[in-house]
Amino acid sequence: MTTYAITGATGKFGQVALKTLASLVSTSNIIALARNTEKAEELVPAGVTVRKGDYTDQTSLTASLTGVDKLLFISSQPGAEVSREQQHANVVVAAKDAGVKYIAYTSFPDAPHATTPLALDHAFTEKAISDAGIAHSFLRNNWYLENELGTIKGAVAGQPFVYSAADGKAGWALEAYYAEAAARVLVADNAKDIYEFSGSFATYADLASATKSASGKNFDVLAIDDPAYTAGLKDAGLDDDTAALVTMFQTLIRDGNLDVPSTDLVDVLGHPLPELRDQLKTII
Repeated sequence: MTTYAITGATGKFGQVALKTLASLVSTSNIIALARNTEKAEELVPAGVTVRKGDYTDQTSLTASLTGVDKLLFISSQPGAEVSREQQHANVVVAAKDAGVKYIAYTSFPDAPHATTPLALDHAFTEKAISDAGIAHSFLRNNWYLENELGTIKGAVAGQPFVYSAADGKAGWALEAYYAEAAARVLVADNAKDIYEFSGSFATYADLASATKSASGKNFDVLAIDDPAYTAGLKDAGLDDDTAALVTMFQTLIRDGNLDVPSTDLVDVLGHPLPELRDQLKTII
């Protein structure tokens, strides 16, 4: 009997992945890992075992992963006190020491070749998993539609829809679709080593048009350069570091880092994704 584990079990991605996994295998074979185990106990499906899952504590991670056959390793957020690279290294070492046989890891599109700094930790983690000799699937997730929520809701409220990514394309899709696909890969018998997960590719101009259609609202759409985009973020109250990070998202899209066409997401889900307009309706 295969035992499955999912890290980051209290997050939005982890919650959807857990619920999907619970629909595919017995909950008695599922372990949910979370830093806050009390919170996790309240959120996980009935029958799921909760264990401590703190990426900064390699020793406890090893104990929590003992007996696990297949692990869905959800990447941590950057910018924490302990670097994401170190956190991820801890998970990989713990998994190897605990005897985990397979890891599905949520990564970045074409991570080893991406030019954006945002991909560096993911490329590092992919290499660490490969070097550890653990069978794996790298789930190279494109852009979550929710990443654009601030811009979308602002435009619906009457503010301009502003971007600096020019004609760069992203494969936007709701986070839940990526999470569901991750769980389905985890239980697959013959999973691929690499999945380039994405929705249909679109520009910010396309996204603005879809937002107008989904909301029935009209608003100005402004294509500007990075310095003006950063200045606007600061005027809106963001600190220098956050403004620079958000601008980097625009830059990486303009530079083509997300333009990695693939049908992997719809293939794994087994059905087409809704039109961008219809996905937007669920978050507006």
